Amino acid sequence: MIGKAIKYDMNDINTDLIIPARYLTLADPDHLAKHCMEDLDENFIKNQKKFSYSILVTGTNFGCGSSREQAPMALKAAGIICIIAPSFARIFFRNAINIGLPIIEFENTELIATNDDLEINFTEGMIKNISTNSEYEIKSIPSFLREIITAEGLINYARKKIIKDSPKK
Repeated sequence: MIGKAIKYDMNDINTDLIIPARYLTLADPDHLAKHCMEDLDENFIKNQKKFSYSILVTGTNFGCGSSREQAPMALKAAGIICIIAPSFARIFFRNAINIGLPIIEFENTELIATNDDLEINFTEGMIKNISTNSEYEIKSIPSFLREIITAEGLINYARKKIIKDSPKK
């Protein structure tokens, strides 16, 4: 996976900042994407489109707060293909994986800046910062989680498993 980083050097970015509650009247991902992160950065969507940001880098405890399933959905619909942070709220972690949005726990986010081009290898557990010609080791994502992400989420993964494991007639 290759993408350009946008960084918010801030801890405890909660689900209300990711997608404000006033926009939860519709569950449509495109609607949510239009308002993603706007209470944190009113230019997030404009800049994300202008600079093709696709990897979000943040501080610790990302996604804390309410167990809002729409938070990772809004980020994914807005074009974010991966999130890197030192830690994530547990429910956000599960919700992200459940929709096929990869997240990476990486302690040294200070080594990544906005506009850095990153290449992420989940199997080998590596982030390559193409912009600085640096490589960082990360914990590789367990294979069953990679399968869920590759299937674009838990429901698609389960469907494939059911079809694959169904007895043939």
